[in-house]
Amino acid sequence: MGIVEEDIARVRAATDFVALVGEHLALRKVGTRWTGLCPFHAEKSPSFSVNAELGLYYCFGCGAKGDAISFLRETEHLDFVEAIEKLAARAGVTLRYDDDATGGGRDRQRRNRIHEALEAAVQWYHECLLTSPDARAARGYLRRERGYDGDVVRRYRIGWAPEGWDRLVRGLGVPPAVLVDAGLATVDEKGRYTDFFRGRILFPIFDPGGRPVGAGGRMLPGGRLPKYKNTANTAVYDKSRTLYGLNWAKRAVVEKGRVVVCEGYTDVIGLQQAGVEEAVATCGTALAEGHIKQLTNFARRIHLAYDGDSAGQAAAEKFYEWEKRYEVEIRVIGLPAGDDPADVARRDPAALTAAVDEARPYLGFRLDRLLARSDLSTPEGRSRAAGSAVAMIGAHPDVLVRDQYLMDVADRCRVDADRLRAMAEAGPVDAAPEGRPAPSRDPRRPDPPPGPSPAETPAVGLSGPELEALRLAVHRRDEVVGRLERPLFSHVLAANAFEVIRATADLHQAIEAADPQVAGLLQRLAVEDSDADPDDVAIRLVERAVQRELRELQSEMRQLPPAEQASYAPTITWLKLGLERMRADDVTRHAQAVEAEEHLVAWLVERHAVDPAVTGSMM
Repeated sequence: MGIVEEDIARVRAATDFVALVGEHLALRKVGTRWTGLCPFHAEKSPSFSVNAELGLYYCFGCGAKGDAISFLRETEHLDFVEAIEKLAARAGVTLRYDDDATGGGRDRQRRNRIHEALEAAVQWYHECLLTSPDARAARGYLRRERGYDGDVVRRYRIGWAPEGWDRLVRGLGVPPAVLVDAGLATVDEKGRYTDFFRGRILFPIFDPGGRPVGAGGRMLPGGRLPKYKNTANTAVYDKSRTLYGLNWAKRAVVEKGRVVVCEGYTDVIGLQQAGVEEAVATCGTALAEGHIKQLTNFARRIHLAYDGDSAGQAAAEKFYEWEKRYEVEIRVIGLPAGDDPADVARRDPAALTAAVDEARPYLGFRLDRLLARSDLSTPEGRSRAAGSAVAMIGAHPDVLVRDQYLMDVADRCRVDADRLRAMAEAGPVDAAPEGRPAPSRDPRRPDPPPGPSPAETPAVGLSGPELEALRLAVHRRDEVVGRLERPLFSHVLAANAFEVIRATADLHQAIEAADPQVAGLLQRLAVEDSDADPDDVAIRLVERAVQRELRELQSEMRQLPPAEQASYAPTITWLKLGLERMRADDVTRHAQAVEAEEHLVAWLVERHAVDPAVTGSMM
């Protein structure tokens, strides 16, 4: 059934449009209007304008326009009825329906039930922490170890999940099947329901509007591992796009023009208690593109409050790509070794706020770390440090930025800047791990020309998602190997490494079975960590492979007579549609994205079935 037109008008009239838009981006009042950065395209100067009285918006940059309903549909990927129902709930308007069938009604009802269950559970867990006798140890831990008083516990609605198999299931009064949908319970093959969180301190996770969407549970010291247990993805929660604390931080983010991103729930609380109110955290996952999209609605400066050096070169390409695509600036906050933001916040809040203000650009931070742990007292040490620095700088896409850092390294290592420029122009260097000496060479041989030979650096040109996929295949084999195929790799070394990983039972067997170049690569990957999201890496890998094939198909088509070119159109159209479906952002379309990925990979395998070996090529 459809919604009565009169009620749609009532919803529009009752909606506080400025408050609604303010949940998604920063607004400032300019005369009678409100302005901010447009959520529909990347920009640095505000061109998005809101008329509060009429409940309308318009962007002078991209031409986006509409009312509260269209705004909610575009920003939260809702259909027309979903948007009205959500606005009606906010404004307290009771909707009436006509006799027409309403598409997607069951999905909307399901999400509404999940939100209601989560709200009830957050309150139930919170009351357990405040009043339950078996939460005494949890209250003591929060007070002694974290320094949280009652005000902090209430502000962040921290809870306690009691021990026992089904305390929440029996005590909440919500149908168990709904709790499973919400990620709050599990069900076994015999139909028995069990609480997902047991014996853990709970940190509820909210969307920017303040609705609970999930939770992170921390074990008490000596409790049951893992240390943190997080809600799995549900119809209302996607960890790759959700940021803990954004509901509290968004106003400060807008005012300061920056956001501080850390890794833990307690880090957010510590930073906010220390005065860094613009702090948020990823929810048990690495910083992803979905997080960046969310944050660009509020600010363009992103300060990372964790060891940005730990991600190393694996994150560099991703960060640089985001900086260019979304016009953001990513910086890293320098923290004492071994300390997280929560530690520093308790010990020295002033030092923490100073470190936030003094955050360095990502590349500058990594170079500072590299040179600080290098031996610059000898010519040999300075040479090794300069070589590693050149490899690091070479990954940055901006030639002017690269040159500035090259001159800085030349000064600090007391070498000629032109020599470093020549090394950088020669191409990527398969440098030794940062802070370790490079392999020695025979001093009787003459110096080679700038840049290594292919035999010395088999990984020349191997980077980005191909290298990250191999890194995941080495460390998290079961999560990625089954969904990858050889045609996804354009670099012959990557393709050969993948084949040997897939053909052997473990890494040791792979190294033994591989040729020297592949074995060397696998050994290097074995000592490199990866916190990348397998879904993100796989999608980027498939996307690049399909785009390569599209270019090849289009090139083949252009060489044919016009009358024969039409035969290529269905395949090209199908591939482009598959890419669009695979990139689907809406959580409800996840199955569609997975299906599209599988079909594209199958097509790639079939296209290269004649001779798989020709897939790899040095690029």
